[in-house]
Amino acid sequence: MKKRIIILGCTGSIGTTAVEIVRELPQHFEISGISAHKNEEILLRLAREFSITHTALTDNVSAPHECIRYTGVQGLCRMIREVDADMVLNGISGASGLAYSIEALRSGKDLALANKESAVLAGKLLFDLAGERGCSIVPVDSEHSAILQLLRHRPIETVERVVLTASGGPFRTLPTEQFTSITLEQALRHPTWDMGPKITIDSSTLANKGLEVIETSHFFGFPPDAISVMIHPQSLVHSLIETREGSLYGQMSQTSMKLPILNALSYPEIIKYTCEPFTLVGKTLTFEQPDYQRFPMLSYAFDALRCGPASPIVYNAANEVAVEGFLNGTIHFTEISHVVHEVLSREWDQKIDSFDAVYETDRRARSIAETLQRSL
Repeated sequence: MKKRIIILGCTGSIGTTAVEIVRELPQHFEISGISAHKNEEILLRLAREFSITHTALTDNVSAPHECIRYTGVQGLCRMIREVDADMVLNGISGASGLAYSIEALRSGKDLALANKESAVLAGKLLFDLAGERGCSIVPVDSEHSAILQLLRHRPIETVERVVLTASGGPFRTLPTEQFTSITLEQALRHPTWDMGPKITIDSSTLANKGLEVIETSHFFGFPPDAISVMIHPQSLVHSLIETREGSLYGQMSQTSMKLPILNALSYPEIIKYTCEPFTLVGKTLTFEQPDYQRFPMLSYAFDALRCGPASPIVYNAANEVAVEGFLNGTIHFTEISHVVHEVLSREWDQKIDSFDAVYETDRRARSIAETLQRSL
């Protein structure tokens, strides 16, 4: 039986790759609904190609095409509720994606989660909700997909530590004194991955890896001291686990999101997929420790995870505001981490016992970050 999927963010990098997989494996998957933010042309083209009748456009459009049935945030939430599907792939970037993760689980659908902010902001609440509804949350990020594969047939109590790998971004070897002159164009040149602008900037500061550290804790239950990061410029080893007797096991594959997305869509099954054979012949793999001084955003993520449930929300909110400021040219590259550090240094000891508490903490952190940013 085909698995019916709703793809959120069908025109982004995750959504586009998911569509390719469905195109290549029509015997396994069927697209029941799709959404885009404002790229109406591609949305309609995909709807025609796959005979999709449930389409949503979240941008504020006054006169959407007559074939677009749902508009705005509430419209997309309604589509998730109303469409008969087995799984929702959340490929929307940023904290705004949390609302759709909540709606997917509330409607009893499994969630393939590429929106890492959902897990960072509300990990425990989401997993509690999934348990109540009898749903699965499956990671899409290549690192967490790798960990899931490595843990599938291994008791988690035998694992001492998980190791996330990171490419190191475009500034891995750049001298510290040159960081103040980093341009937007330079920061958007990722050495190994082709991604959207926000996640590319996050990769250049290692904030993306920081978010993934927090996400790892929520997905698999590891405390901060059992999670580490290793710089691996070739991006061929996606994560490792260290077992109690000291062995390291890693997952390796091409630098492509196709396999992680396929593994998420097909979960818990493993589907045979013919792709370019992966070989280590002729390849050199290198690893190094991250430089927490030059890339403090990674250090701040571990600190936030140790501080309790509100701080990861603050970390993400302040970072989103600061990255937007850098993309708009209102702050410099090094000021991203400055804004995040200053916001995190405030008091954030409130309880996060509801989604409303998540949104209120997010709102407050953004307000403080925006005020700080204007003063730089």
